[in-house]
Amino acid sequence: MSITSLKTLFLAWQDHESRSWHPVGRLTFNGKIYTFVYIEGAKEAQKKFGFEPLMSFPEWNKTYRSTELFAFFANRVMSPSRPDYQKHLDRLNLSAQSFDLMEFLARSEGNRQTDNFKVFPSPNLDSDGKYHLCFLVHGLRHLPECSMDRIKQLQVGDPLWLCHEFHNSYDNKALVLTTADHYHLGYCPRYLSQDLLDILRHDPGLVEVKVAKVNLPPSPLKSRLLCEMTYSGFEGYEPYAHKTYQPLTKEKEQSKNLVCPM
Repeated sequence: MSITSLKTLFLAWQDHESRSWHPVGRLTFNGKIYTFVYIEGAKEAQKKFGFEPLMSFPEWNKTYRSTELFAFFANRVMSPSRPDYQKHLDRLNLSAQSFDLMEFLARSEGNRQTDNFKVFPSPNLDSDGKYHLCFLVHGLRHLPECSMDRIKQLQVGDPLWLCHEFHNSYDNKALVLTTADHYHLGYCPRYLSQDLLDILRHDPGLVEVKVAKVNLPPSPLKSRLLCEMTYSGFEGYEPYAHKTYQPLTKEKEQSKNLVCPM
């Protein structure tokens, strides 16, 4: 059980030309109020790639609050009226009976074909003192047929290993997921790379990855393999503590900021 009711997601934006992803905002939910703020990464993306504030959140230094999930994010949640709704929940290992908007966004990444944004979760710290999160494996379209066949053989609970692909010319922080018999199964999402590399360099034994769900064809390739990660921090560790993820809005200014409708 989580020791805190605060749930946190980060918003990432992709630059069309470079195809690089940049964290630009933070969405939190305390059980009653949704809060959105821009983070330092937004200013970095503006300086390097021309990122500008969203129409839904037009001011850099405001704290936006709402009792309902902001439309910008709500539009990324599949409607229950869709005929494939239950299948989609099953692929994400979620239940309609205990449906949670933030958890749905965290696992689905909030992808839409009409824009270049996605969301990703900050891990939950549980009462056992460990961090937990689930993620869909990336990069499966690049795998050879033997790797795809190996994925079909995986069982829930099977352990997987992380390997730093430092020679990757596209992303030198890439983390490959492999089996005990050395099959390459794809990549850990890039948003996890920096934090995980910090932990792995400190002690590789702190991180555990297991298979949470295998979605066989004809399930979409992007949802083929769902993993569950559990890891321990170390002294001084805090998830997403890098400057990029710090809010532009200062705490002392928040009392003056906006209460925003959907």
